[in-house]
Amino acid sequence: MDKLLFDGFEPLLRIAISVPVMYFAVIAFVRLSGKRTTSQMNGFDWIVTVAMGSLVASGIVSRSVPLADTLLAIALLLALQYAVTRTVRDSAAVSRLIKAEPRLLVRDGRFLPVALAAERMTEGEVLSTVRGQGIASLDEVAAVVLETDASISVIPRSTGQGTDGEIAVLEDVPDARAQSSRAST
Repeated sequence: MDKLLFDGFEPLLRIAISVPVMYFAVIAFVRLSGKRTTSQMNGFDWIVTVAMGSLVASGIVSRSVPLADTLLAIALLLALQYAVTRTVRDSAAVSRLIKAEPRLLVRDGRFLPVALAAERMTEGEVLSTVRGQGIASLDEVAAVVLETDASISVIPRSTGQGTDGEIAVLEDVPDARAQSSRAST
């Protein structure tokens, strides 16, 4: 109880040295690993970021974790993220295993209840996003997609829609073609 508020100057000195070292090391690591490390994240990227934050915190305040151990752990974590993201880019099989797929939630102004249920989303959440895009009616919406990074894209009916009802940017969205062919029949 006597060390609750102050444990001497040695721990404070350790923190005063660790913080700037960790700060500049993380900046260097993030620059080396690329923009993806700080971009909008999919679930995999988010996990790496949370783990990196935990490592940084441990390296700064934990007396039992040497600074070199922390820096090595962060470097290895980012190196693994780099390797996996390169492999995901080059291999469709690994991509399906690691990354979530975008999900069509609305097609031609109609909600897709099975997709909403699978993604645990409500119609109200989708409507909020549509309103946020300045669209007054769901009838003006060609598609709403839950993206791999959990953002929601709203495609107005007039944007990029071909004469057969197909929307070019939905090419990589599973079930989008099925929904398009159902709508045209």
